[in-house]
Amino acid sequence: MTVQSFEKGFNDKLDKELTIEPRDWMPDDYRKTLIRQISQHAHSEIVGMLPEGNWITRAPSLRRKAVLLAKVQDEGGHGLYLYSAAETLGITRDEMFDQLHTGKAKYSSIFNYPTTTWADMGAIGWLVDGAAIMNQVPLCRTSYGPYARAMVRVCKEESFHQRQGFEIMLTLAKGTEQQKKMAQDALNRWWWPSIMMFGPADDNSPNSEMSMRYRIKRFTNDELRQKFVDVTVEQTRILGLEVPDKDLKWNEERGHYDYGKINWDEFWAVVKGNGPCNKERLEARKTAWENGAWVRDAAMAHSQKRKERSSKKEAA
Repeated sequence: MTVQSFEKGFNDKLDKELTIEPRDWMPDDYRKTLIRQISQHAHSEIVGMLPEGNWITRAPSLRRKAVLLAKVQDEGGHGLYLYSAAETLGITRDEMFDQLHTGKAKYSSIFNYPTTTWADMGAIGWLVDGAAIMNQVPLCRTSYGPYARAMVRVCKEESFHQRQGFEIMLTLAKGTEQQKKMAQDALNRWWWPSIMMFGPADDNSPNSEMSMRYRIKRFTNDELRQKFVDVTVEQTRILGLEVPDKDLKWNEERGHYDYGKINWDEFWAVVKGNGPCNKERLEARKTAWENGAWVRDAAMAHSQKRKERSSKKEAA
């Protein structure tokens, strides 16, 4: 068969909304785009454990500790699903970790901001995980089968994370005046980073066109961002808090909220490694990788011994 016939078969599958599987023929650009997106997604899950893990021992009650611990554990599992999905495309996990540790691979800019109060755990769950759900639910219909299937479970668990965050914010917002101020302060600090989390504007996004063409993504960055704003503004009113955007207003003609100008200089500075916690987050991941070497070595040695025992039994 010719390359043209393979391409036709690939495009026919996309047109029929059939999933592309690991053994199917796929264009190099499709494979590269998937590896970039899925590995970046996986990196975001495990780096995202860091700002929250820091609060497990400081959560205000045993219930809060248990719930936050479960959430952080979920995020580690999400990373595992996604690394496994990326490996079906021919890249190894060691290669992906090396790309993360050397700065070649990126992760979500949102995780390079500090968590200074307990209210940040609420804001992250409500806003950050809310934005993640907005972005990830359409990925359950992404064109690559292993990625789509991984996202089904990820999204179910992310919905729990979002509700957990909103419940924290609601408790604080309905509490004492000091607690309400804490919730408002967290909202003030996390609102714009959450808006930026959807990525650059469509006219300045280098990867969106290809991702949309290959049906890896179903909606553009700006479409998802607008949907997030529309939904979250209404949730903010339920909390009795104020969105930190003086230009926010309902546009009757568009049927959407208009919102203020995004500080793209800040966004790109964080993406390029110059955010408040970039160096801290990356250093923590490198240290964890180095300190965990003995565990990986032990697991490999155990696996090798089991193979050798199995081979001896078969020979006997």
